[in-house]
Amino acid sequence: MNQTIEFSLATDFYELTMMQGYFFKSPEERGIFEMFFRKQPFNGGYTVFAGMQPFLDVIEGLSFSDKDINYLDSLKIFSREFLDFLAGFKFRGDIYSMKEGALVFPGEPLVRVHGTMMETQLIESILLNFINFQSLIATKTARIVDKSGRSPVLEFGLRRAQGIDGSISATRAAYIGGASSTSNTLAGKLFNIPVSGTMAHSWVMSFSTEIESFEKYVELYPDNAVLLVDTFDTLRSGIPNAITVFNKIRHTKPALMGVRIDSGDLEYLSKKSRQMFDEAGLEEVKIFVSSDIDEWIIKQLNDSNAPIDAWGVGTRLVTGGNDPALTGVYKIVAKENGSRLEPCIKISNQSEKITNPGSKNVLRFYDKDGQMLADLIYLESEHDELMARVTGKEPIRFNHPSTNYAMFTMDQYDSALTLLQPVMKNGKITCERPGLPEIRQNREREIASIDETCRRLLNPHIYRISLSDSLKDLKTNLIKDIKGNFL
Repeated sequence: MNQTIEFSLATDFYELTMMQGYFFKSPEERGIFEMFFRKQPFNGGYTVFAGMQPFLDVIEGLSFSDKDINYLDSLKIFSREFLDFLAGFKFRGDIYSMKEGALVFPGEPLVRVHGTMMETQLIESILLNFINFQSLIATKTARIVDKSGRSPVLEFGLRRAQGIDGSISATRAAYIGGASSTSNTLAGKLFNIPVSGTMAHSWVMSFSTEIESFEKYVELYPDNAVLLVDTFDTLRSGIPNAITVFNKIRHTKPALMGVRIDSGDLEYLSKKSRQMFDEAGLEEVKIFVSSDIDEWIIKQLNDSNAPIDAWGVGTRLVTGGNDPALTGVYKIVAKENGSRLEPCIKISNQSEKITNPGSKNVLRFYDKDGQMLADLIYLESEHDELMARVTGKEPIRFNHPSTNYAMFTMDQYDSALTLLQPVMKNGKITCERPGLPEIRQNREREIASIDETCRRLLNPHIYRISLSDSLKDLKTNLIKDIKGNFL
């Protein structure tokens, strides 16, 4: 990229016009915002939370340069007084967040932001951009990896990603989701992710014969001898020529001998290729496949016992495939009234779009084997009382988020974990900064702790998300009060 992104301006324009409004209305007025999403991507049973650490890095260093101020001044919309304020702006708010790699569900607060209305408003678009996209791609990758069995998934999406910046974020998220390596060299450098790649069809076509291209390649890369075999005819040309070349070099015991099939009927071709290699005494040769594959294709190929050792996944991984965006939103849940913050709620004719009021957190309940049972959204004001009940293993009622009569009692649980933790105080990062391998391991633990029925591709089990008694009562009463004003 030729230009460095000025993240202070990486925001929807109305965030800045509203900031100016707050500046003249009540510059010190405070509020609390929360980010959540409304439905699972890919009609799946879980979402992987990702993108928080790079977001925090941006917010901690957020400022308006002289060029930013001059540009905003040229729009003839902002007052000089407000622009002078922006010139010295720093985010001074507090942020609470779930851990990257955690499994999250619709309606839960993933991030909670405390601060002045001006600063909490400004960061909305940046937060949603980081979390929505990276969570989407981490989730897509986790689904693909989950169905790949023990075979590694190689992320090959650079050339199909939405811009260079999109490809960098996608690679980071894909690694969290479980991809073992990337073809994106820049992302590999930035995040210390293993890089991988084989050869191009153009390499094969640049030689007078296919076998000559293979021979030259293994001469250059004797310990990474993965040959692309579908340039002309996979079974009548590519595999026979690969067998010839591998027989010449196998005595040197290369670290890897393999082939990549990038087109055609992957089940048929992989089975026939495996048969041909085994008959030639080349059982050690690995078979890699690519060609617009996703979790559904991988599941079908594994169900049919296709002998595939690794998967190269590109377009449908880094773009999200048929579900291009996570439905994350950012809503105010409390605002200052005099000397206190009062809960507030957004009303809608659609019950699922009515927000949950007040500053909230999430308790995740586990059984004795560490398996996730259900999540309870509760008000921060009831935290101590609720945790005392959890410590005593007392029964706790779980209320449906939008149906008044639907509820159940959680009385068989072993432990519960508070999910939102402080990550930024007064504009400074206060949490530990785990590396990508640690975030990836967190995702692995989370996947292992959820019931396998929630991991089904078709009609997954719906993990239960509920409201505490106090939150349910607050929500019900606020709805009644607001609707009563219109009767």
